[in-house]
Formats: sequence, structure tokens, C-alpha cells
Amino acid sequence: MLKSLEKPRPASTVILTREHGGRLQVYLLRRSAKNVFLPGIYVSPGGSVGHQDSDSDFWQYHVDLPLKEMVHRLGGDLEERNILSFGVSAIRETFEEAGVFLCHRADGQLNLEKACRIRTSEGLPEDWLREGVEKASWVLGFSLLARWSHWITPEAMPKRFDTRFFMVSMPSGQTCSPDEREMTHGVWLSPEEALAGNLRKEIPLSPPTLITMNEMLVYWNVEELQNALRTRTWGEPILPRVFRLSHGAMILMPWDPMYGEKLQIDETGLQNTILRMGESFSRIWLNEGVWRPVGI
Repeated sequence: MLKSLEKPRPASTVILTREHGGRLQVYLLRRSAKNVFLPGIYVSPGGSVGHQDSDSDFWQYHVDLPLKEMVHRLGGDLEERNILSFGVSAIRETFEEAGVFLCHRADGQLNLEKACRIRTSEGLPEDWLREGVEKASWVLGFSLLARWSHWITPEAMPKRFDTRFFMVSMPSGQTCSPDEREMTHGVWLSPEEALAGNLRKEIPLSPPTLITMNEMLVYWNVEELQNALRTRTWGEPILPRVFRLSHGAMILMPWDPMYGEKLQIDETGLQNTILRMGESFSRIWLNEGVWRPVGI
């Protein structure tokens, strides 16, 4: 298995949740078919930590949590400056890709109208968030962020990310909308609906999204999820292994019994090993553009 020489780039992802009809739902966005990375795949909003996101000397004075509480809620293996950079990236990307504004003014008002005016079809200026903080007294809603997971792109991939996945309850009074550039379609689905759509090849999920939807099956509503988030940590970094096949690829998760071993994959009959929703798995097979769990 080849290894990439590229060092993983810091990135953030936000899993937006809500309760609809008494059932937990997640907002998923379909990446444009023009994207080089994961074209046409459904994901949560997110992206790389930008240069301005990393200016902790500036951002530490513009978040809605005291630094000590921020470290308690979002730290763990992250230092204060890294919590700030990942959190700023998460808030920025969520608005850019999904139109959800996780900020408020210093006086407690939302000021969503001003934010929406600068989100045009041509995209946002690079410094839109910092400018809003400086000129409109925006405060970043770090209190809305909760830890979920920590993923590192497999070593064999040419483009790699070191990503923190945050969980966020959808703010009241707002609606989601894809940017129509990087993201071309958005949909609210329960974890069951997302996984069923993936099996039918209608809602092709990225590997982290597939794992996340499976993890969320145990939560029926937002209250159950919020109770779990109070004690959830980042956990161990998830670094999958990827193997190229003659048709598609295979991913082994760290909990696979053969994760650290040399592996010869028998491609014959893989179609017959696709697992039903809810069954535990440690391998994901890419076939015809869709990642699906398979048995060993």
C-alpha cells in the first residue's frame, strides 16, 4: 500500500442536527460533481482551517465562552489555540456551505440579515467573518459546538485532512441552503433514511458520514443526543486504511481484526457480503461510486 507524502491539513466538519416529527435528523449536502475531492457525495458542511482561522490572538476575544470553559468543553487533546482555529473554521464553513449562522452580535441579537446579504452566488470574500467581528460586533457561538469525532484521511490518499467533527443543534429561526457552488443539494434525513438511501445508491455517503450515521442510530431524538454529548470526548483518532481494488477500493477501520496486517482481498463475491443497516462492520467497499459496509 502506497503512502502519501502530504501532511494532513487541519479541517473542521459540522454535523447539523434537528428534531422533526419527534425524530432526530441530520442535514447533508451533496458535493458538486465538479469537485475533485469526493464529487457527488453527501457530507456535512466543512473544510480546511484557513490562515485567518488560526489567528488565536484575535479570535480568543470574540467567542461566547470564557477560555477556561472553552477548553473544558472542546479541549481534550487540543490546545487552546487549536480549539480556536478548528472552531472558527467550523463556524465559517457552516455558513459558507450551508447558510447557517453560528454567531450573534455582542448585544445578543442575531444580525442574520446582514450575514445573508454577503452570501452571494459569487461566493463570500475571504475575510467576511473577521470583518463582521470587527465591524458588526459578531460573537462566535462556540457554546453551540460539541465534540463528536476526530478523523485522519488514510495515508494512501493524495489529499489528506486532520478533521474535527463537531455536533451542532440547528439554531431556531434559521434554514439551511447549499451554496450552489461547492454544494448543489441539501436534505434533512434521519440516520436510518440516510443509510437506507446509501444502500440504494440514492444518497451516496462519504466514509466518515457513513460511520457517523451508524453511530447516531442509537439516538432517537435531540434530547438523547444532547445527553450523550455532555460527556463525549474526541476519542482516539480514526485513521482508516485504504486498499485499491481492480474495481473500486476497500477501507479498513481501526477496529478491524486485520487492520495492522498484510491483507489480500478476494474481490469475488463482495456484492454478496454487503451488510444490512444496523449490522456492525469494520470494512467499507467502494463499488460504482458508493461506499457500503461489507462483512469479513
